[in-house]
Amino acid sequence: MYEEHRHLTWMLMLLFLTGKCSTCVLCSKWKVDYQQPHMCVVKGSSVVILCSFSYPDNHIVQEVMWGHKNIFAGPFIYHSGSNNSSSRFQYVGNKRNNCSLQIHQVEHSDEGKYAFRFITNSTNGQWTGKSGSTLKIVDFNISMTKLKRHESIQEGDSVNLTCTDRCDVGNFSSVFTWFKNGEYLQDGRVLQLRNVSFTNSGNYTCSLKTGIETTSGVRHVDVEYGPRNTSVSVTPSTETLICHSRANPAVENYTWFKIFNDHISAAGHQHELHLKKDFQGDHNYFCMATNKYGSHNSSTVLHSRNIAFTLPANKKRKEENHLLCFYSL
Repeated sequence: MYEEHRHLTWMLMLLFLTGKCSTCVLCSKWKVDYQQPHMCVVKGSSVVILCSFSYPDNHIVQEVMWGHKNIFAGPFIYHSGSNNSSSRFQYVGNKRNNCSLQIHQVEHSDEGKYAFRFITNSTNGQWTGKSGSTLKIVDFNISMTKLKRHESIQEGDSVNLTCTDRCDVGNFSSVFTWFKNGEYLQDGRVLQLRNVSFTNSGNYTCSLKTGIETTSGVRHVDVEYGPRNTSVSVTPSTETLICHSRANPAVENYTWFKIFNDHISAAGHQHELHLKKDFQGDHNYFCMATNKYGSHNSSTVLHSRNIAFTLPANKKRKEENHLLCFYSL
């Protein structure tokens, strides 16, 4: 019996001397496990670093802490013995075996390695899970694909906007939300715009439904179309006609036409048409607005002189041989 005990003692001493005991016997009780050694997180979202730890049964954990980059000596982003931790870093574990950490509203500066450390009531009873969990912080982006190959987006085209990130974390279509000019549109990773018109032009963003701070960069959709809603306004005091038209890209050319005795002739090529003050009779005018997608005409405006009119009965009657009048026809 004595010989067996002495043999066991020598075996243990040999293990200590070769350094194997610290791994196979003692250190096996001290351990920190990270469920995900590498994590990709979208800026503005929240993330939980899942973590568990173990230690010898005769120890009581007194302090827990999390380090970011400086994982051994600190400063620590969370320390159970300090009130200086940022509210963005929340310890959701305990002092028994759960060491999970939640980070709220993740920022780019949060990128890097995180490691858990704990201290027990025993001399030298402390441990750091130095393998840690490393965070990569990325932004949302919006990619755009068109079914037609021309560079610009034109009325009638179909466009897909896809919310993407560099994590390549798979399909989370149910947790994405789309906005146009800040107003909610729909949920889903892909926003399909079919048979687009000028009303689809605007600034689009996507975000995670679970985090209002996860908004992507802005993707501007610019639908191009030919002139429309072309009209003429009048400035009577200067006898000026002004052509207005809605177009994208903007109107490149304006052309004015005069109709007199059933004959149409060009009258000008500017945005405004200044009429001559020495003419007599009636003339009809209209303008045509043109860009690369086509042209559109306004309605006709009648410019007339030599019209007599009567004021109401309680007013002085007056006739004027050079009265200027405009009528939209």
